[in-house]
Amino acid sequence: MARSIKKGPYVDPKLIGKVTKRKPNQGSIKTWARRSQIAPEFVGFTFGVHNGQKHIDVLVTDEMVGHRLGEFSPTTRFGKHGGKMQKEIEIQKKEAEIAAAKAARGDATAPAAPVKK
Repeated sequence: MARSIKKGPYVDPKLIGKVTKRKPNQGSIKTWARRSQIAPEFVGFTFGVHNGQKHIDVLVTDEMVGHRLGEFSPTTRFGKHGGKMQKEIEIQKKEAEIAAAKAARGDATAPAAPVKK
């Protein structure tokens, strides 16, 4: 939900205070204010936005102004779809890549075929 125009954008007052005291290249500014909007004064600063587990570094650029800090620090991690069949397919692909790489460089460490007499 957007804020009304008469209220203006929400920027955490503590965050504004931290930005005014620093220069852009003085390291990351840690913050938990994910709901705070990115103001034009934030451009060039690096924020450590908390995602519930750790701080994710976000370098603010011009295109980010007006967005929220939380948009650039995802809180969930996508596992993958598939299951058992997908896992088998990935293992086969990996083995094929390894075999192709060994064949391409003529790997000398690979065991030689036994010689029959």
